[in-house]
Amino acid sequence: NPTPLPATLPAMLGLRHSIGRTLRDARRTREILSVLVRYGFRNIVEEFHLEGAMRRLFQRMLGKPVDPSVEAMPQAVRLRLAMEELGPTFIKLGQVLSLRPDLVPPEWAKEFGKLHSNVPPVPFDLVRERLRNEFGADYETRFRSIEEVSLAAASMAQVHRAVTRDGQALVLKILRPGVEAVTEADMDILRVIAGFLEGRFTDLPYSPTEVVREFAEELAKEVDLKHEGRCCDRLNELFKEDPQISFPTVFWDLTTTRILAMEEIKGTILSSPKALELPEAVRRRTVEIGTDAVFRMCLEIGFFHADPHPGNIFLRQDGGLCFIDCGMTGQIDPGTAEALADLVQGVVGADLDRTLEVVVMLSDADPAVVNDRAFRADTWEFISRFQNVNLAQLDLGTMLQEFFDRVRRHQLRVPSDIVFLIKAITTIEGVGERLAPDFDVVSHVRPHLERLVKRRFGIGAIRKRLQHTLLGYTSVLEVIPGQLRSLAYAMRRQRITFNLEHRGLDQLVETIRRSTANVANAVFVGALIMGSSVLMLADAISGRAGYLSILAWVGIGVAIVFTVTRLLSNRFH
Repeated sequence: NPTPLPATLPAMLGLRHSIGRTLRDARRTREILSVLVRYGFRNIVEEFHLEGAMRRLFQRMLGKPVDPSVEAMPQAVRLRLAMEELGPTFIKLGQVLSLRPDLVPPEWAKEFGKLHSNVPPVPFDLVRERLRNEFGADYETRFRSIEEVSLAAASMAQVHRAVTRDGQALVLKILRPGVEAVTEADMDILRVIAGFLEGRFTDLPYSPTEVVREFAEELAKEVDLKHEGRCCDRLNELFKEDPQISFPTVFWDLTTTRILAMEEIKGTILSSPKALELPEAVRRRTVEIGTDAVFRMCLEIGFFHADPHPGNIFLRQDGGLCFIDCGMTGQIDPGTAEALADLVQGVVGADLDRTLEVVVMLSDADPAVVNDRAFRADTWEFISRFQNVNLAQLDLGTMLQEFFDRVRRHQLRVPSDIVFLIKAITTIEGVGERLAPDFDVVSHVRPHLERLVKRRFGIGAIRKRLQHTLLGYTSVLEVIPGQLRSLAYAMRRQRITFNLEHRGLDQLVETIRRSTANVANAVFVGALIMGSSVLMLADAISGRAGYLSILAWVGIGVAIVFTVTRLLSNRFH
């Protein structure tokens, strides 16, 4: 009987979607391969051992010479240019990798930091279509005006000024049409590449599939503009008592997954030449405010802007700072914050064992690593450089960066939240060097370090941990009588069962099993031969060959076949 139409239709639609997705991925794969070959990465493409039509296409690509000017460039530069040409997913991947020197060489991370998302804006007709899809055909009733010329355009989204019906001036961050399909296809391809790398290179200090999974999560946040809006609201709430720090206000009645409505920030962006022309006192004050904000986010709040570079910070007209582009954030849980305090205290106090314990906790390493002589020697050499340094002289960003560089050299994994924190700290320090080169960041952030260590080792913190420990022991003491009573009851009822498991005896058991089987087989064959011989002797005594001899020969034949079969079976097992 044919399958009913209601059950068949979804399957047909699913098949159509699958075919369309496969064709889309194939086209995108061809485009990616073409760009890689054009920028001189033929050897990387060859490693994938392409087959069929894709292989023939690749052979045609190989026939095209690489531009000599491109081939003369360093690999990191060529890869950055290829990423820029491949569009939003790869630009964002490069930007994320620029924050992760634990995954790529430092010089590559520095080069990826040059990736820019500035691209020509899409025509306003497409933007209008996006507005219509998000707000409905009557979207124009919501706005008094929307500027058709974009204020800024990036690979993922572009920004347009707008004024609402009640006269509120704002900006609309609008996801570029078609970017979702491109990123979805690119992620399919990146997952295949990660699986290939995982199977091909087993000595990598990280899992490529895990890296792609983390990147997919980050990319999902980028194409969900509500996520950035929620981050802005959360950071504004955390800094509501500090009038010097702000984040864009979100207008939620005009915000969707693909459109983010925010206040327009007025002021001087710190990446502009105008910022360097400000009076020295203003620049120093700006660096003080920005440094305080980032260190407070990283070391005290535990939720921070992960990329506070000059292009993401505005000097407001009232002298305060506003951090924009809050889609990329990091988060440090209380346990990790305590581990950082232990690390600072261990380094400054020259406590090697405490420092190594922090490494094991943060990197999920085998505890046996603390006994590795090379690792201990390398860690001690690092600690010895800080033996005469106190918290007032400690450059936290540099210290953490150098320390975890050494950790990576020993093939230990550095958690991404720590990497983002280090990058945020070093980035704001770079802002200080640009605007006020003589500003002493180390001395200025001392109170933040002192509060970090005090939260871990102060009298109040120790009392709190003791109370927590005593409460734990009290809870255990409370349940022990009931557990003992249950145990005694089970013993009286003879309901206690002991299960013993033998380990390491598998080989002995298998040897005994085979020996027993061989003895049984020998007895069986011997009995067949003995019985057959008796039958032949009885037939000979009778003086005539009869059925007994035939039966005897059958028995001998069975014994031979059985013996040969067992020998072959033992040989192949």
